[in-house]
Amino acid sequence: MYRCPLCREVLSPQASAWRCANGHQFDIAREGYVNLLPVQHKKSLDPGDNAEMIQARRTFLDAGHYQFLSDAINQQLAGVLQSTDALLDLGCGEGYYSARAASALNGVEVYGLDISKTAVRYAAKRYKNLHCCVASSYALPFSDGVFAGLLRIYAPSDADEMARVLRPGGYLLTVSPAPEHLLQFKQQAYATVRLHPDSIKDEAGFSHIKRQRLQALWQAPTASTMLQLIEMTPLAYKLNAAMRDVLCQQLPAIQLDFYLDLYQKD
Repeated sequence: MYRCPLCREVLSPQASAWRCANGHQFDIAREGYVNLLPVQHKKSLDPGDNAEMIQARRTFLDAGHYQFLSDAINQQLAGVLQSTDALLDLGCGEGYYSARAASALNGVEVYGLDISKTAVRYAAKRYKNLHCCVASSYALPFSDGVFAGLLRIYAPSDADEMARVLRPGGYLLTVSPAPEHLLQFKQQAYATVRLHPDSIKDEAGFSHIKRQRLQALWQAPTASTMLQLIEMTPLAYKLNAAMRDVLCQQLPAIQLDFYLDLYQKD
């Protein structure tokens, strides 16, 4: 499955490392993941989400607040994948959605990829049913056509790379914010609220199959839970201390609004 990020030769497992025919070696960490992100592919010393954001996300997701989204994802994937297939989660984070997919899709081999080393460490340490790697979604360290499905939840990506690692007729399932997602956060952060677009993104090399809109009103049980959701979102940088205090004191119902879009490789 893996290919060398330096020379693109196939990587083979050898004891506690992956090695290619040209002698490039990538050690397997004690948690079980492999780091396939060369220094030249990094834009910062420690790219991706930091430990505080990852821990907030893990605590929030462990409590089941987004289980309805995970269930909808797995239902769609179950409709297009077979038990002998392989699935790649682009931007897997700490592994919540990847692991639940691996459990729900009996027999499907699930791979998780993220640019954050800390996130992948979290995922690999807890979820032994995943194959985890640190890598860039713009330079996927996988051979051509090895996956039957791709899952992309908000993660940045490259359409050509996604098409390359998907087999002919393979599927891409994306999750993106629908117009009213986290509307109450935006109302605190901005004087004029702009809704998320409702257009369907054109993915080069793919045909759009169907769209599902998933909505729910979420009520935070505690102020700390509200803060966890804030820290999970890009709006965390827009919400200052006073705005956060208002949300944590009032605990308003928060609109959750997602689009699930299914594409098929042309």
